[in-house]
Amino acid sequence: MVKDRSKSEPTSAVVSAEEAKDVSPTSDVDAFLAKVNTMPQATRAGEVGRLIFAMDATMSRQPTWDSALQIQGEMFEETAKIGGLDVQLIFFRGYGECKASKWVSDGRSLAHLMSTVSCRGGHTQIGKVLARVLKENAKHKVNAVVYVGDAMEENVDLLCDQAGEIGLLGVPMFMFQEGHDANAERAFREIARLTRGAWCRFDASSARQLRELLAAVAVYASGGRKALADYSKAKGGEAVALLEQLS
Repeated sequence: MVKDRSKSEPTSAVVSAEEAKDVSPTSDVDAFLAKVNTMPQATRAGEVGRLIFAMDATMSRQPTWDSALQIQGEMFEETAKIGGLDVQLIFFRGYGECKASKWVSDGRSLAHLMSTVSCRGGHTQIGKVLARVLKENAKHKVNAVVYVGDAMEENVDLLCDQAGEIGLLGVPMFMFQEGHDANAERAFREIARLTRGAWCRFDASSARQLRELLAAVAVYASGGRKALADYSKAKGGEAVALLEQLS
């Protein structure tokens, strides 16, 4: 199957073709922040937050791979400063290759690990990512999942079945979409809805906002509202907006 790389306006049950014409990266981020208002407290006192960071490393993402890695790396640089967050990296690429790192608490080490991943041609393997989320949560509570990708080439009903199960377990998925693939948008929005998470566009025009937002999501996963409140006082920007939506 060949990935649809058209630039046609997305059509979905959430955003119509006409409405999509008026959607800007900024409004996407605003909508993403608004969805976080439904999030429960990420952790209880004394607990260490657990965040799964999953990414599509297939060849279609190669043109923007370096900039995406920089943004994602900076997210973990920020969380390394506050501590209290265990992160697992999952990526897929090539022919059936889907790998997961061990859980680490050193954000800088994870950022370095991400920098060693290169893109390879292949189909998406989102189903394997969702299966891994279920497996890890069965061992120990996962507080949030961040996914970054640009396409969806699988059976969307099967993915949604897995997402529904994840949603019942109280694990929100923050779905970041790079590009404008309509099939991916429909699937990502539905996965976010089913897990009580959120969807947001990931592109160069919103890079600064998304960098701040990714860091804020990681801080939230590590310590809940209090940690985010402390972080927002120092950083402002999207962290403040996120905190306001959680209040």
